[in-house]
Amino acid sequence: IALSNVNKNVHVSNNSGENEWYTPPQYIAAAKKVMGVIDIDPASSELANKTVQAKKFYTAQDNGLTKEWRGKLWMNPPYSSELIGKFIAKYSEHVGRDVSEGIVLVNNATETVWFQQLVSVSNAIVFPNSRIKFIDKFGNPSGAPLQGQAFIYSGKQVDFFLEVFCAFGWGATL
Repeated sequence: IALSNVNKNVHVSNNSGENEWYTPPQYIAAAKKVMGVIDIDPASSELANKTVQAKKFYTAQDNGLTKEWRGKLWMNPPYSSELIGKFIAKYSEHVGRDVSEGIVLVNNATETVWFQQLVSVSNAIVFPNSRIKFIDKFGNPSGAPLQGQAFIYSGKQVDFFLEVFCAFGWGATL
């Protein structure tokens, strides 16, 4: 391969900056199987909540960072560098206290401070076998993202979480 033919913009830092990427239904179904219900989705939209069906959800306009988080939480936070750290910090403050159980879907950016903070308050992790094809803001499946993802669980049903989510990849306790 000639170097002139290599795409030099394949690193995740060169992504579009678009935060409106929604979770495909099979992963939401798995989260509901583990937790029974989703009480809160603090980083959502009207379209996303048609699939998630959280009892309470916050849109970008609501600014979930300024709201109360309680119960069983599902979160696919905005992946922009200025927001993801804030969402993970708030989750870390509430998990095990106000948030009784949570599943967070993020890029597997293991080298970042926010990822390490998330793992430090969690009980298990699953890395999917392939990159997740998220749903765009128009309801269409996207192409594969630039980076792989991870499902990170906090709660007491560690074995059940691993049993359900390892259908998508491999996992481990933390």
